[in-house]
Amino acid sequence: SFNSLNHDMTLAEFKFIWYMEYSHRMWGRVVGLAYILPAAYFWRRGWLSRPLKGRVLALCGLVCFQGLLGWYMVKSGLEEKPDSYDIPRVSQYRLAAHLGSALVLYSASLWTGLSLLLPRHKLPETHQLLRLRQYAHGTTALIFLTALSGAFVAGLDAGLVYNSFPKMGERWIPDDLLAFSPVLRNIFENPTTVQFDHRILGIASVTAVIALYLFSRKIPLPRRTRMAVTSLLAVACMQ
Repeated sequence: SFNSLNHDMTLAEFKFIWYMEYSHRMWGRVVGLAYILPAAYFWRRGWLSRPLKGRVLALCGLVCFQGLLGWYMVKSGLEEKPDSYDIPRVSQYRLAAHLGSALVLYSASLWTGLSLLLPRHKLPETHQLLRLRQYAHGTTALIFLTALSGAFVAGLDAGLVYNSFPKMGERWIPDDLLAFSPVLRNIFENPTTVQFDHRILGIASVTAVIALYLFSRKIPLPRRTRMAVTSLLAVACMQ
């Protein structure tokens, strides 16, 4: 990696990157302990219900899996590729898996915590409310997919290919969008296609959040739910 990419790097510059990586690993281990030690204590004291025990075990397992996935991702950036003259970098597939696993862990932790802290609203199951819930789930999936596509952008340095918006260079649709063969490979390995997909998914996600907000305004909802939808819109616009 040193010979191929950063042969002019100073020791101070190397230390900066090394400490960033070291801090990330240490922080991950602290997070693991913050899960496992209290979980073991609460379990031993008998404070966990049977359904909660299953969820706690799953969360602790996901924390450990996240660490292993991080190691597996970093390992891909250290492997020698004698047939390749490309810049050494981690696999975009493993980076996306690591990010996706982290998002699932964070979302499941937040959902579990809020479920324990806040009582569930008992609302009449109207047709409009059912549609709102389904639309919220669909929007969640779209946002998750957009975040994963961002990992592919980062893994391939695809953000460096075009730096104009809304057009990509002088065109709405770049010429090299489907340059790789087979066609499916472009979605995951062509930097132009990866950036194009991320743009489209990002625009779709913001549009879906705005539509979700407008639809929610037509339904009588509790104050807490309204605050959640409004906060989602604010964060989407800021993002």
